Amino acid sequence: MADSRAQQTYQVRLGWGAAGLRQLAKSGIVVVVDAIGAAPEGEPSEASLLAADAAALPHAPLVFVASLRNATATAKAVYAEQVARGGRTAINLVLVGDGEGGFAVEDYLAAGAIGDALSALGLDHSSPDVAVATEGFRPLTRALKHLFSASASGLALTDAGRRDEVRAAAQHDAEDRAAQV
Repeated sequence: MADSRAQQTYQVRLGWGAAGLRQLAKSGIVVVVDAIGAAPEGEPSEASLLAADAAALPHAPLVFVASLRNATATAKAVYAEQVARGGRTAINLVLVGDGEGGFAVEDYLAAGAIGDALSALGLDHSSPDVAVATEGFRPLTRALKHLFSASASGLALTDAGRRDEVRAAAQHDAEDRAAQV
């Protein structure tokens, strides 16, 4: 019997960190989700490290790095890739999380925004994990700024004098380009 955590029966799946990247079933597209990519200056971000790991997978998936700021642009790029491939393509949303692969509310909301945009484009055969993130995002769109600033990452960055980064990260669809690795 296949590992149910691999979510292989679904087109759009969700996992956390490096463990999630390894655990999810093979996919043609991996979207690394990092809503507040706060790496110390001069060091690679968790998202860039996770994206490099995804790109190095033996089946060589197409890899994007996404946030709340480019959620819809990323969904459109994923959809365009599926159209170019001429068939249903599996998509793994891999959330950076708290740096140790654990839950981060801002990444979950960003994944929900991507799931919502994918659903609007017709890619809605989502795992329950993606469905919950998507349905959590929809009613909370008016509270994004507060939720980002009140998150553990948001509070830590604000304490470090980086409040403007948190405010910028909470802007839904502020960018119209997907970031392909």
